[in-house]
Amino acid sequence: MGIVDTVQGLMSRRILLNYRIDPDVLRRVLPSPFRPKLYDGVGMGGICMIRFKNLRPRFFPEWFGLGSENAAHRIAVEWEQDGELYEGVYVPRRDTNSVINSLVGGRLFPGIFSRSTFKVDERRGKVSVSIVRQDGGREIDFAGKIADEMPASSVFPSLDAATEFFLRGSTGYSKAGKEGHYHGMELECITWGIRPMVVETAESCFFGDIERFPRGAVELDCALLMNDIEHRWHGRPDLYLDPRSLCFTAECPKG
Repeated sequence: MGIVDTVQGLMSRRILLNYRIDPDVLRRVLPSPFRPKLYDGVGMGGICMIRFKNLRPRFFPEWFGLGSENAAHRIAVEWEQDGELYEGVYVPRRDTNSVINSLVGGRLFPGIFSRSTFKVDERRGKVSVSIVRQDGGREIDFAGKIADEMPASSVFPSLDAATEFFLRGSTGYSKAGKEGHYHGMELECITWGIRPMVVETAESCFFGDIERFPRGAVELDCALLMNDIEHRWHGRPDLYLDPRSLCFTAECPKG
């Protein structure tokens, strides 16, 4: 876990772009012993695109806080840890336009970030986000607008059902550099409000990779929008893969 245990600020905009994923394919993508958390028989993955404002260590004044654009690829998962069942998300990739986030992520606070270029347009109820990696490749292209209700094609029967599912995925884990070692962080939303969106464009280099996800394994489900959310990020204990039990433990295995 990082030196800074808690940071806080405002998510002036948070988009959850969500995909339905074949659970058998998802099991091959996830590092063991993470396994897909299913909803109505399908796995759920997606991308969280956030604009932070006034992000700072807890108890620091607002003027100390920083703003940045960020994105995290997320897959809903379950895992066994020291004999107990947990749920949350596995995060295979994070992007940021912030030099500071890319430098301190994984060092002072959990989560390793890739430095990328963000192009964001928010006008008249529409939002578009384009993310380009440092190698020039396009990671994400998204455009959408606020809707009155969930799309009929969504696996979620209502906005309340979708909200409950994603609230339970507040703890995320990602690789820490060494095989079988994962950093954790938990999102605490102090305020909460969520609206469905109509998706106009949704392209993802990660979820669109046919070598990782064969054609037909991934389908667009929905997008959700949150604005002006006061929140805190809490560092969570690291997870280590115990080679004897092939389960996670909070203690680093010896030897």
